Amino acid sequence: MLQLVYAYYQNESKTMDVAEKELDFSLNKAYELYQYLLNLLVELRRYGERKLEAAQSRAQRFGREMEGVSADRQMARNKLLLAMEENKTLAEYREKKAAWEEEPQYIRSLYTAFTEDETFRLYLEVGDFSFEADREVIRRLYKTILVDNEELDGILESHSLYWNDDRPVVDTFVMKSIKRFTEDSKPEDPLLPIYDSENDRIFAKTLFRETLLRKEQTQALIAQNCKGWEYNRLALMDVVVMQIALTEMLVFAEIPLSVTFSEYLDLARVYSTPRSPGYINGLLDHIAKKLQEQKVLLK
Repeated sequence: MLQLVYAYYQNESKTMDVAEKELDFSLNKAYELYQYLLNLLVELRRYGERKLEAAQSRAQRFGREMEGVSADRQMARNKLLLAMEENKTLAEYREKKAAWEEEPQYIRSLYTAFTEDETFRLYLEVGDFSFEADREVIRRLYKTILVDNEELDGILESHSLYWNDDRPVVDTFVMKSIKRFTEDSKPEDPLLPIYDSENDRIFAKTLFRETLLRKEQTQALIAQNCKGWEYNRLALMDVVVMQIALTEMLVFAEIPLSVTFSEYLDLARVYSTPRSPGYINGLLDHIAKKLQEQKVLLK
């Protein structure tokens, strides 16, 4: 949503209907990316299985038995990745899309990065291959190797111009999904939905529309209160973050201020400069207090 509001303010010739259709399209593309990244982990397991089968074939030719723990064996038998591969939603995505079959070189290099990482080496040494341990090692490797991975960014950009903008949020959904898989997970269990509920869908569309409609009101609030800094010198992205936050504060009385502040400061940390979160926090807090004094903000 942040990127779409930003784009709208740079090209206000768009109609509201067009802007809302772009919101729907963007959310669908983000959900596609979510499934694509989960299937990347599935493809790593498959690659490990192919390596394991090749090693076993070589051993049989020489009359040897392969025993004990190995990186390929544990990746191929990782219980989380097997559960993800069996998930029907992810399987349907693989049937419709080529998924990662078009990126064999990247799969090889990523597999090497996973299996040579200190986290994975320690996992092999400890020898705990329970579902929980299998899940945790993949979660940690995803977080340390795939989040902010520039090579992956390049691949995603070649597939969709929308995907890199969505990466920070989608990565959090991937991490949540990894933690949701359990030993009792069934193939038909759903993944995280685009919206948690119909209320969430209505909330997103209402917030988007109201942010665009209240542009002059929220810009005026920012301009009147940005002490020590001229309004026209503020970064546009910082202004957009504050406009969405102010709209949420004004329109959704049931959402606590602390929740709104936390959410948009997180966005500022991702999309703005290192100094932006502190400035945005101070300015939003100042505006909120003034609106409360004026009885405009009743929370």
